[in-house]
Amino acid sequence: MAVTGSLPAEAGRVHYRALATRRILILCVLVVLLCLSVALDMALGPARYSLGEVVAALWTPDLVGEQLRVVIWDIRLPVALIALTVGASLSLAGAEMQTILANPLASPFTLGVSAAAGFGAALGLVGGVALLPGAVEYMIPVNAFVMAMLASLLIYGVSTLRGVTSETIVLLGIAMVFTFNALLSLLEYLASEQALAAVVFWTMGSLTKATWPKVWITAAVLVLSVPLLARRAWQLTALRLGDDKAASFGVDIRRIRLEVLLLVSLLAAIPVSFVGTIGFVGLVGPHIARMLLGEDQRFFLPGSILCGALMLSATSVVSKMIIPGAILPIGVITSLVGLPFFFALIFTHRRRTW
Repeated sequence: MAVTGSLPAEAGRVHYRALATRRILILCVLVVLLCLSVALDMALGPARYSLGEVVAALWTPDLVGEQLRVVIWDIRLPVALIALTVGASLSLAGAEMQTILANPLASPFTLGVSAAAGFGAALGLVGGVALLPGAVEYMIPVNAFVMAMLASLLIYGVSTLRGVTSETIVLLGIAMVFTFNALLSLLEYLASEQALAAVVFWTMGSLTKATWPKVWITAAVLVLSVPLLARRAWQLTALRLGDDKAASFGVDIRRIRLEVLLLVSLLAAIPVSFVGTIGFVGLVGPHIARMLLGEDQRFFLPGSILCGALMLSATSVVSKMIIPGAILPIGVITSLVGLPFFFALIFTHRRRTW
């Protein structure tokens, strides 16, 4: 009987090892695709270079021409890297928002965090208003960050009220999207032509103003957040089974939602404050990772990071290829690419339970 009883357990272990191997292989493929996308991103632009020239400039910068070295290291590498960090941060934020709220529509974009950041930036661009008086030099990103964090804190405050469900929080986020968009439209109506052009360009989202300090800041927030979320991987996985089931496993639901919401708010606010409004990455990236890797946070978390980074990096490549010599706003391309994919998700997985 002992031998017979051990056969299903052994078969289960074999199946789990095969599944884990498959998921690790998928993650490796995503890493390879991401490296290729980054290389293409640096090769394309008004002046085009071969992949060999890009690799040579990165590997032996002292042995290549001055022009190539400056273009790659000072102009294109910060753009390529901030595409990775911003895409990874937004996708990770969306993935964990969907997890703690048990709602497939949750993301920084749909919960109003991006809209709040856009309104904060417009306050500085149109009225010269600095929400933090000591940060006049960095008024635009600081305003965007402050408003995004205020929106996130409002979401958290409402979530702590008795009887509030995840559906209520999503409805609150939608209400904030409309509210901040209306306020933004009012500012645009009152703005001068120059300020109006600046606001419109900022709300479209752009990676072209990437700098090394912005890259390091977004990367630091991502690097600090990932271990904190990884430590809660099994709790977050249990949370996907439902609040009652997770509570029976000893998960402190209220505490973990607070901790994760604060982390994802930071992950969403910092990138948006630097590059403007970029939609659908935080919504679509986690869905792609979920389709490829499942709900296990040990694989879903790195998968969401890689899918978001790959999505924004590939979008940056596409934005340079549509019109030769011109770079289109990245937020426009992500919306055009993400919207059809989002509809495909709705119709393909409309029977999926959350």
